[in-house]
Amino acid sequence: MKTEHIPFGDIEKKWQDKWEAEGVFRAPKSPRPGKKFYCLDMFPYPSAAGLHVGHPEGYTATDILCRYKRMKDFDVLHPMGWDAFGLPAENFAIATGTHPAKITKENVDNFRRQIKSLGFSYDWDREVDTTDPAYYKWTQWIFLQLYKKGLAYESTAPINWCPKDQTGLANEEVFNGACERCGTKVERKNIRQWVLRITAYADRLESDLAGLDWPESTISMQRHWVGRSEGAEVSFKSEGGDEIKVFTTRPDTLFGATYMVLAPEHALVAKLTTPAQKAAVAAYAAAAGNKSDLERTELQKDKTGVATGGFAINPVNGEKIPVYIADYVLGSYGTGAIMAVPAHDERDHEFATKYNIAIKTVVLGQAEDGKPFTGEGTATNSGLLDGLTTPEAKKRMIAWLEEKSLGAKRVNYKLRDWLFSRQRYWGEPIPIVHCAKCGIVPVPESQLPLRLPEVADFKPTGTGESPLANVTDWVNTSCPACGGAAKRETNTMPQWAGSCWYYLRYIDPKNSSAAWGKELEKAWGPVDCYVGGAEHAVLHLLYARFWHKVLFDLGFVSTKEPFQKLRHQGMILSYSNRDAKGNYHPYEDVEYDDQNRAKLAATGEVLTSQVEKMSKSKKNVVNPDTVLKRYGADSFRLYEMFMGPFEQAKPWDMRSIEGVHRFLRRAFILINDLEAPPAEGEGLVALRHRTIKKVGEDIEAFGFNTAISALMIYLNAIHAEKAPAKADLDAFLVLLNPFAPHLTEELWQKLGHGDLLCRQTWPSWDAGHLVDSTIEYPVQVNGKLRATFTISADATESAVKEAALGHEKVKAAVGAQQIVKVILIPKKLVNLVVK
Repeated sequence: MKTEHIPFGDIEKKWQDKWEAEGVFRAPKSPRPGKKFYCLDMFPYPSAAGLHVGHPEGYTATDILCRYKRMKDFDVLHPMGWDAFGLPAENFAIATGTHPAKITKENVDNFRRQIKSLGFSYDWDREVDTTDPAYYKWTQWIFLQLYKKGLAYESTAPINWCPKDQTGLANEEVFNGACERCGTKVERKNIRQWVLRITAYADRLESDLAGLDWPESTISMQRHWVGRSEGAEVSFKSEGGDEIKVFTTRPDTLFGATYMVLAPEHALVAKLTTPAQKAAVAAYAAAAGNKSDLERTELQKDKTGVATGGFAINPVNGEKIPVYIADYVLGSYGTGAIMAVPAHDERDHEFATKYNIAIKTVVLGQAEDGKPFTGEGTATNSGLLDGLTTPEAKKRMIAWLEEKSLGAKRVNYKLRDWLFSRQRYWGEPIPIVHCAKCGIVPVPESQLPLRLPEVADFKPTGTGESPLANVTDWVNTSCPACGGAAKRETNTMPQWAGSCWYYLRYIDPKNSSAAWGKELEKAWGPVDCYVGGAEHAVLHLLYARFWHKVLFDLGFVSTKEPFQKLRHQGMILSYSNRDAKGNYHPYEDVEYDDQNRAKLAATGEVLTSQVEKMSKSKKNVVNPDTVLKRYGADSFRLYEMFMGPFEQAKPWDMRSIEGVHRFLRRAFILINDLEAPPAEGEGLVALRHRTIKKVGEDIEAFGFNTAISALMIYLNAIHAEKAPAKADLDAFLVLLNPFAPHLTEELWQKLGHGDLLCRQTWPSWDAGHLVDSTIEYPVQVNGKLRATFTISADATESAVKEAALGHEKVKAAVGAQQIVKVILIPKKLVNLVVK
């Protein structure tokens, strides 16, 4: 009976239920030696909007990889969970009066339903939720380990403050001077904060990148953020004898230092400022205090400053040089002071030109017209350094400084300590108590988790205190050290806290006596393959690496790095469709004509289509539920992987999904409509082995689109066979299964197999079978196809020509005509030229 309708929904539910009932994707407690494969997706924040088609791109890729690895006899750990603390749920709670916990649960339930509907092979027994007290008990425990190691401290300092979200932000959360989350311009505010001493690990955060299989762009971004630089710390003196230390990466240019710049907040500014400059310096410093670090440095195009009226003495030549303050120098970076060499630094040159400061050449080299020479060259006008190359001059200068006790070789880092506390409700409580007698006292580990109290009002206070400060019954407590009256810490942890270690909890998620078992961590760690968006290149990945290194030093984990291999999926864009008035229209209101133009279905108006980032305002967000209803999960999965190279941005196109949908229908109908059992012959031996090799290698290399192309070629060849061989049909289904698991399970059963397809062994290929043993040659006479014949693949050219000329159909086509030329294209065709 011919297939009329394929019940995708029924087939998907049938096999999803069976996989779950049989626990097919449950990871063993501990893997066999040499057989572990820990594959991790960056777990999602469960927003109210649910999944859009961009989320499952990475999930589909890891699912294909994990299904393939199981077939290759690996013990696969592939978990999923929820990064559920954070501002969106809290802001929604403020707007609606609904508790963030209720909102979070509803969002998680919806995300889980959507993810399960796509047939991903997660081990749901290991599901985690960062808002679960049983989980954040251990987030708090890790914070206490950081505190005990001296890596968590309290500080009152100017911080980045988002006036809309009314909370502090880490430097990494400020983008172009605005809050990364809501886009509001960031202000500076003096607030009491908890800070993590990530700078103590700056050297290892930079050096340990060397052994990782990560995209080079991400490694570069991490290196840039850590900002390691080698140079020298040099001691200048003010005219009054005060020491002013500067860090420079070019100690070879010291003889060319013609002025000095201090950060406006530098301790010596007041002392160096003359009475005549006092008002100008005070006004400038006050203005600088209202700018974020980024506004003062990377975002500031025009460098400004004010002379203090004071002077410093250049230690190498005794020359007096003027001292300025400028906001592009930060008190929190290096020493808060720089020596300026305008002849050999663009920023210094721009500043010196603007303020009419002397410019002295000390390195010979070819500069562009009007620009300073900033490269390496030969030292000049530099006394003991003259004639030396830049590397030699650096060494000589550092040796001289050390010999005279005027400086020393130094390594500096751009990385700042991590601003860790947030002035909001929906986050992990920081397990600290403030006691008037004992000071800062950690909550005993036996009292964890320190739970969030139930509150009716989640609104931020705007004073720098979180809403928890108003919950007096919770805030007022007794000191764990002396038993006296004390108050709880009211700041909460940032959203990044729970995601810093979740990969470790998956290893041992039900453990109530430890965050994870050490033996299980040794068996499963580190993560073999980590997949997620490139937007996490700095924040999450840097923070998680920092925590992991601390845990390694404390003996809680066995590896120096958490994620050995990292891959980023490209952003999925979408077509927006606008009418002549500029109004956007959703996909469901659009149809396409025979010229493939988008038209408004109701009126026929031709719309302007454009590839853009998905957004509600442009009505081009594609909901997976809509796609699944129309095409099924397997078409959805296959299309996500077939759109283009995994790591590149690409547009979702409702017209293109039809192609992969037709491919799956052809495969289904071919096997479902077989009137007799498939043939037992060898089938397409060479093509089968080539496809096995190609698909396996492409999966390993994240070349999913080319793997699918190979499967399409294989299906076309099988389709062309008069009686498809069982060996080909079986191999085709096994190879397609990781991509389209539901339909292939159904067809596997149709072919008479009793066991689950996903439990089969991945077929092996044989190099000896990669080339066809026979070749089919078409024979043309004056360019027209007249016959075909099959001959051994290693037949000689003369044998091929002889077979072509001897073919009865060729003889008939040539007749009495004279053969002028026989053209042989080896392994392709034979063409006879006759007249």
